[in-house]
Amino acid sequence: MTGCNVSPLRVTPPRKPSVLMLLHRGSESSVEMHVLLLKEPREGGSGPDPYIKELASRGHKATLIPVLSFTFVSLNTLSDKLFQPEQHGGLIFTSPRAVEAVKMCLEDDERTEQWNMDIKDKWNAKSIYVVGKATAALGEGANILPLLFPCGSIKREVLPTALRENGVPLDTLMVYQTAPHPDLEKNLKNHFTEQGVPDSIAFFSPSGVRFCLETVRRLSGEQLMQIKFAAIGPTTAEAMTAEGLSVSCSADKPTAEHLAAGIAKALQ
Repeated sequence: MTGCNVSPLRVTPPRKPSVLMLLHRGSESSVEMHVLLLKEPREGGSGPDPYIKELASRGHKATLIPVLSFTFVSLNTLSDKLFQPEQHGGLIFTSPRAVEAVKMCLEDDERTEQWNMDIKDKWNAKSIYVVGKATAALGEGANILPLLFPCGSIKREVLPTALRENGVPLDTLMVYQTAPHPDLEKNLKNHFTEQGVPDSIAFFSPSGVRFCLETVRRLSGEQLMQIKFAAIGPTTAEAMTAEGLSVSCSADKPTAEHLAAGIAKALQ
């Protein structure tokens, strides 16, 4: 009988997982947190809301519920003022709705033609301000003519007061009214029923706090204290604090990246 060579069986001791492997496994097993965004849908364009997208990139699921509805008013008056640029020293915009109101005034073909031929250039020769860094320079060398300020029914008096104190005349015209979204309470109730109490809730305006908080408190019950509340900025954070909420984070800047970073840190 011919012999055969049999290789000895080698038993390799199990390897200890490296620190990198343990970290990787830890990231895979991290719990997905649920964030509720109480804000308006993305302005224009298509695709996912940037706040939902940014939170998803950090491993969290976000849901958006619209909070506000808008009704445009006084558009005839606004249109008349827009077509008399010589009466004003410039324009101030503090919201996308005010810009939309101006666009609606130009929907008539005859007025659009007149705007493009003559009026637009006259406004372009004046100062157009938006909320941001330029606001601080409003009081410097301002025109004697008043600035046209189309705004909403809910506005803070900080800007008008600052301009008045610096001798800048303002022609304020309410061009839209703000109200709770008609389906707000129903959508909140359905969301809490189907998804449970969120791990975090983000507010995007003092109006959102005022319109949503009572319903959120009722639906959350005893779990309210477990929610990490986030604010898009200091003004909203102040409104939340005034209502007795503990603000877990306030975005350093009103962007998806900054708010998502704050929420992710608060949920750790």
